Amino acid sequence: MPREGKFFDLFNAHAEQIVAGGRELAAMMNEMDGEVATAEGHAKVIDGIETTADKITHETVSLLHRTFITPLGREDIHQLISKMDDILDMIQDVAESMVLYDVRKVTQEARQLADISQSCCERVKTVVALLHNMEHAQGILKTCREIDQLESDADRVMRSAISKLFRNEPDVRQLIKFKAIYEMLETVTDRCEDVANIVEGIVLENS
Repeated sequence: MPREGKFFDLFNAHAEQIVAGGRELAAMMNEMDGEVATAEGHAKVIDGIETTADKITHETVSLLHRTFITPLGREDIHQLISKMDDILDMIQDVAESMVLYDVRKVTQEARQLADISQSCCERVKTVVALLHNMEHAQGILKTCREIDQLESDADRVMRSAISKLFRNEPDVRQLIKFKAIYEMLETVTDRCEDVANIVEGIVLENS
């Protein structure tokens, strides 16, 4: 059985897909112009990104079963790649919901949440890229704290957006649609925070 394997290469490859998904989601929200085809086009791209990431996840788990000596704890590796995959699953859920709900125009709050999600995704890529060397421990922990802060920011934006919906939106259907969209967008940042917490634990155990 091989020693170590290319786990960090697989983590980095997956993180690239997370960033691509986050950027595509932000582009979807910022380019909505009343045409449902806009959402459908972005959703299709996100589906492709998620499929690519799924393959990387399966490859990582398969390699884990074939590897005798791993660079990190086996449970850490499995949890990390699984939680990374959860980020893209949630991004895909948002994109699919935009199409299913036939959302044609997007609020400023939805755009803001998508932008925060993109920032979280980019920081996930940063911490994953540094994980191969524990000399980067302080930089990793700093970026993990930034992800935590972004998640808190997203939570505040979501709460404010939902409050505004209940105060100002007369159409119950629109209220239901956007409440769900806001909550899913905020959950993207929750999933990023899950990854940050796992990475933080790995660093504290190994540095």
